Amino acid sequence: MRAVLKHEAAPGLSVRDDYPDPVAGPGEAVVEIAAASLCGTDRELYEWTSSAQAFEPALPVVLGHEAAGTVVAIGDGVTSVAIGDRVALESHLTCGRCFPCRTGNAHICERTRLIGMHVDGVFAERVAVPEAICVPLPDGLPFEQGALLEAAGVGMHAVQRSGLAVAGQRVLVNGGGPVGQVITRISRALGAAQVVVVEPNPFRRQIAEQAGADAVSPDADIVGLCRESSGRRGGFDAAFEVSAVAGVLPTIMESLRGEATVVTVGHPGAPVPIDVAAQINKKGITLRGIFGRRLWDTWEQLTLLLGSGRIDLASLVTHQLALEDADKAIELLTGDACKVLLVPGH
Repeated sequence: MRAVLKHEAAPGLSVRDDYPDPVAGPGEAVVEIAAASLCGTDRELYEWTSSAQAFEPALPVVLGHEAAGTVVAIGDGVTSVAIGDRVALESHLTCGRCFPCRTGNAHICERTRLIGMHVDGVFAERVAVPEAICVPLPDGLPFEQGALLEAAGVGMHAVQRSGLAVAGQRVLVNGGGPVGQVITRISRALGAAQVVVVEPNPFRRQIAEQAGADAVSPDADIVGLCRESSGRRGGFDAAFEVSAVAGVLPTIMESLRGEATVVTVGHPGAPVPIDVAAQINKKGITLRGIFGRRLWDTWEQLTLLLGSGRIDLASLVTHQLALEDADKAIELLTGDACKVLLVPGH
């Protein structure tokens, strides 16, 4: 079958048309991939950055961890999915035995492995995965949107982690990439009074504006904008840092009122200083972080919002390419694009 591989510890990737077909082992399902979505981590792996190397990928490995498709085979003991089921895939493989797993926090499992890094991923015609990471798609949801659920789940988790502190509130989203766009849409769906998205790319600012946000460049006076529009409240109520740009947290915190909430989503490439006395103690800001999706309440809430029509992910898909064009797809991530899909059927 065709597959896109990270074949060596160096920049680049390879596309093969003779990769072995996966076989469903005990507890596994083989999923025929209808659409797979790229994310920034795939670009990091392609460029072989220090951030990518820190994950210690098991090379060679088929890349990709965001996808949707149809179950075409099941192994012994599989009970939760059947041949013909339409599913999206969770990307974290958890142990089920460590303290976080046994106390409802499997998203920070001490032994987490990732598809597309430690086991073969979804940039292929088919993939074998544990049945536990197969999530049924809402009826009528196209595969192209189903492929976005893993990334959209990060946005859902961020809003959950804020304590759902977006309803009737002013929300600041720093970073208008796909996850920031999802946070914007969820915040609007849950009744945010105002959402401001900070994003350098005009193309992505336009996508945010189409979702009802006020989109501004990082060059704007963010602190002044937030304080002026919030009046006597003294700043916005909640903020989501999605960009991973170092040095933005002080500006974000200055843009918020006292006792506001900040959720960090992006992973900066270096330690970030925080003025604990001024921002955390004296201002009372709550700072929280997330990793991946909560298993499984994030998926349940996200699919409920999608199935009810409260949010729509279709506008986030800007490009669809064949597996053979994986190099081009990687390049698009830094240009005028939002979600870029690899579609094996192309």
